[in-house]
Amino acid sequence: MSEGKKSLKLNLTDILVTIVIALVFGLVFRLMGPVYDLLQPLGLHLDALLYGIWFIAAPFAALLIRKPGVAFLAETAAALAEMLFAGSGGVVNLYYGLVQGLLSEAIFAAWRYKKFSLGIASLSAFAALVGSVIIDAYYSYLPMLAGWNLTLYLVFRVLGAILLSGLLPFVLVKGLEKTGVTQSIRPVSKEDYDVLK
Repeated sequence: MSEGKKSLKLNLTDILVTIVIALVFGLVFRLMGPVYDLLQPLGLHLDALLYGIWFIAAPFAALLIRKPGVAFLAETAAALAEMLFAGSGGVVNLYYGLVQGLLSEAIFAAWRYKKFSLGIASLSAFAALVGSVIIDAYYSYLPMLAGWNLTLYLVFRVLGAILLSGLLPFVLVKGLEKTGVTQSIRPVSKEDYDVLK
C-alpha cells in the first residue's frame, strides 16, 4: 500500500501494541509517583519538572503507530493501568488520562495524522499539560498559589512536559525506527524517516 493510501483504521495489532504501551507507561507512572512526592518538600516546584512524564503515553503511541485514536487510547489506558497498579491518585488518575489523552489526540488530529515531528509531539505534550492544569485547578492547591509561585510552577511544568513528553518520545521512536523494530507495527518508508529529521 502506498504512503498516500495508507489506512488510518486501527487494526488488532495497533490496539494490542497501544495497550502494551499503556501498561508499560502505567507502571512508569506508578513508579514515578514516589519520586515526585520526594521532590515536593524541596521547594521551588522541582516536582513540576517531573510532571511531564505523565503525558508521555499519548505522544509516544501516536508517533509510533500514527493512526487516529491511538493517543487518546494510550493515555487513558495508561492512567487506568496506573490506577490498577495502586497509584496514589485513585480514580482521579482516570479523569486526568481521559482529558490529557483527548487534548493530546486533538493535536495530531489537527494535522490530520500526517505530521509527526518534534514540534507536533511537543504541542501534544503541551495540550495534555493544559488539560492537567484545568483538572488541577479544580482538585488541588493551584488557585491558592501566589502569582510568582504559580508562574514558577507552570514554567517548570511546561519545561518538564516538553522534555519528557515531547522530546523523549520523539527520540525513543526515532531510535526504534532506526533499529527496524517497528517494521512489524508500521512499515517505515523514506517519508517516515524524513518527517523525523
